[in-house]
Amino acid sequence: MDTEILRPISDADFERAAALLRSGALVAFPTETVYGLGANGLDAAACARIYEAKGRPSDNPLILHIADLAMAHDVAADVPPLAAHLLTAFAPGPLTVILPKAPHIPDIVTGGLPTVGVRCPDHDTARRLIRATGVPIAAPSANTSGRPSPTTAAMVYADMAGRIPLILDGGSCRLGVESTIVDCTEESVVTILRPGAITREMMVAELPHADVRMDAVLTAEDEAPRAPGMKYTHYAPRVPLTVYVGTGADVTAALREEFLRRTAAGEIPALIASNETITVLSDLVPAERTYNCGARGNHSALASCLYDALRHFDGMPVTSLLAEGTVAVGLGTAIMNRLRKASGGDIVSV
Repeated sequence: MDTEILRPISDADFERAAALLRSGALVAFPTETVYGLGANGLDAAACARIYEAKGRPSDNPLILHIADLAMAHDVAADVPPLAAHLLTAFAPGPLTVILPKAPHIPDIVTGGLPTVGVRCPDHDTARRLIRATGVPIAAPSANTSGRPSPTTAAMVYADMAGRIPLILDGGSCRLGVESTIVDCTEESVVTILRPGAITREMMVAELPHADVRMDAVLTAEDEAPRAPGMKYTHYAPRVPLTVYVGTGADVTAALREEFLRRTAAGEIPALIASNETITVLSDLVPAERTYNCGARGNHSALASCLYDALRHFDGMPVTSLLAEGTVAVGLGTAIMNRLRKASGGDIVSV
């Protein structure tokens, strides 16, 4: 099929997109995190088309996107007090809450689990589309399975051209990494299943009497996934990626040594790094083989460009990627989670 990108998005365009969703078709749309590949969340056949378009394993659950907090009660059998507190505090926003699913939610949405992920995106285009459609929209990231998530309509088109009829172009996504996913189904416990822009520290401040913990089995291969992104390889560039973490000077020295080693071995490495590291290595690494992620330690800048960086060298004659990581604190926890998955765990501490 032909895939059309719409920008600017008129009133008629929203109605057209909503009609497509109601008819069982797929529509890609922007959120503040990444672009979503949407289907009618109450239509099992439509949701099955998401898995087909992405090449996504069917036991990897989908997230239901809602326009307002009232819709949470339409898709969940219960909204426990901790979940209600977090939704009130952080929604609309990059937070997905795992709730007991209502009986009418198709099993294909939840990967056969008794729970469903629910989020209210902080993006006018997304919420307007949900309201126009009149149902929750099931939507994972709008990329083929395993690839870096898209943060622009052009990135969606690169993966989804010919697979879906329509992309709503809302510009670049503001945050650049997927939502934080939390499980609030245990009393007095909030378990972070996927880190994101809503950090553990933010939730601890909001819920001082709750136990806010990181899930211990985020990468366990023998665990059934309780949320999207817990089980399978994600975010991978087309060539192998190695990530270096440590102090700035140590990382820069290690990257210099590894770049020289790989070049001497006949490889063509490229570099994803901070402005400071790229400046120091400018005598060694050609400019066309660098991606500048901004000032070292600026987690917001790094998160917003991360997936673009991982896709940037697609089609270029490079054989591997070397990347500068960051400290896993606050938003850095989400960044390193994505880099660990993108590199297949190839993290070098120096």
